[in-house]
Amino acid sequence: MKTAIVTDSTAYLPLYILEELDIHVVPLTVTIDGHAYEEEVDLTSEDFYNKVRGEGPLPKTSQPPVGKFVELFESLKTGHDAIISIHLSSGISGTFAGAVQAGEMVEGIDVRTFDSELSCYIQGFYVIRAAEMAKEGASPDEIMADLAEMKKTMRAYFMVDDLAHLQRGGRLSSAQALIGGLLQVKPILHFHDKVIVPFEKIRTRKKAMKRIADMLAEDAETMPLEAAIIHANQPEEAEIWKAELEERLPNVTFTISHFGPVIGTHLGEGSMGLGWVKRRE
Repeated sequence: MKTAIVTDSTAYLPLYILEELDIHVVPLTVTIDGHAYEEEVDLTSEDFYNKVRGEGPLPKTSQPPVGKFVELFESLKTGHDAIISIHLSSGISGTFAGAVQAGEMVEGIDVRTFDSELSCYIQGFYVIRAAEMAKEGASPDEIMADLAEMKKTMRAYFMVDDLAHLQRGGRLSSAQALIGGLLQVKPILHFHDKVIVPFEKIRTRKKAMKRIADMLAEDAETMPLEAAIIHANQPEEAEIWKAELEERLPNVTFTISHFGPVIGTHLGEGSMGLGWVKRRE
């Protein structure tokens, strides 16, 4: 049984991984000054941050049309018996719901959808695992069961330079509690029940990053981990952090990724994240 793996552009997986593991991507869209761009297709992350720097209006983001999913799913019927479609959290985007709807519209192939309940390269961990298992010939049931097991050890935390982006974009729950009180600090945020909520109040960027690293270290004592450092146009800072973490935690494997245009719209330039999951043995 051959299973196709689908995700959306907010996993921000590099091209070589997409090609090597035969992963199919449906892009989300960001609109800047009336121009719509499919992220990672029409607009790179670097170009995005250059375009939106300053006091202009916040870009708008939109999920893929259901028709995009239907078109892709229909095309995958040739050569595949099943599809597993893995997406960013349903609590912050309708992308997952669109994939579910498309799956119900397409006949002749078994379509399974998986809500990562988060986003970015941490979502990508699920996608990579699913694609590796599909290549090994695992059944859709086996892959979905493994993804559910991964969720038990998946962790992701991030900090933003400016909460105003999340506030204005409506992507931060408990926003009223944050107004005023937290705007001058660097709170650590995370996904809880599929939405973004504050995890801890931290006064400085350096302390916030140290706190996240300490939580990674705690988990690394109990299991082998793979981790991803995710940055919003801060490649040098990400490289420095990676070197520090690798020296401190030699048993953890690290990848550097980025917050692309859609997620970057809501987090803002300068944001940093760190996520991890139990490594596959």
